Amino acid sequence: MTLDFLETPARQAATLREIEHRPWPLPDAGWAQGQTWEQLLFAHWVVPLETLRAHLPPELEVDTFGGDAYLGITPFRVSGLRLRGLPPLPVVSSFLEVNCRTYVSHGGEKPGIWFFSLDASSRLAVEGARRLYKLPYFRASMSGPPRFSSVRQGDVERVWECSYRPTGTAAPAEPATLEHFLAERYCLYTTDESGRLHRAEIHHPPWPLQEAEAEVLRNTLPREGNEVEGEPHVLYSERQDVLIWALEPVD
Repeated sequence: MTLDFLETPARQAATLREIEHRPWPLPDAGWAQGQTWEQLLFAHWVVPLETLRAHLPPELEVDTFGGDAYLGITPFRVSGLRLRGLPPLPVVSSFLEVNCRTYVSHGGEKPGIWFFSLDASSRLAVEGARRLYKLPYFRASMSGPPRFSSVRQGDVERVWECSYRPTGTAAPAEPATLEHFLAERYCLYTTDESGRLHRAEIHHPPWPLQEAEAEVLRNTLPREGNEVEGEPHVLYSERQDVLIWALEPVD
């Protein structure tokens, strides 16, 4: 664990050597922070586009694949969280997180992620992300994985509980597939207190994805009107090193 902790900054920075897969060039400015995401589950449900549209700012379009819109839940462990030029700090750089999201574009360009909510086990991560990235983070009591449990503090009706494991061989998603559509996203969108749209650029290598099995025991994270039913489409990734840029207004 100690050796991996020391190697994490180098692994994160090394992601900049692999850029050919990106749908647009890297930003001119330097990245702001590095993270590593571990034991991540992508769980997705098809939902009516109109229900997603009702919870998005008017400047964004809902992305669809084959005419279907998707709502995703992604539980994972964050490790190696650090600001550029600094090493990860013991204890505070690792925590659990689960987010509820969909997929959007702005002006037909830069397909990215819109987060309806993000729950994390770290108070510092929640406060920092709310301040720096204007994201709807919430503190939650969490455990796992592989049996991942999250109960939001102050709103105990917001719960995620799921057991999951990989079953296949890790490989990047083929272009023009559903898996590529869901995973290969290189920015996030959010709004500030005034409602102004912002975007943060993201970089990582192609996702090493595996087929997976998952048993969703309870899921009340989606907002009213975005409830999901049935079995989700699931994928698993053991590890992904990520760089994130500072939030910028969208012109």
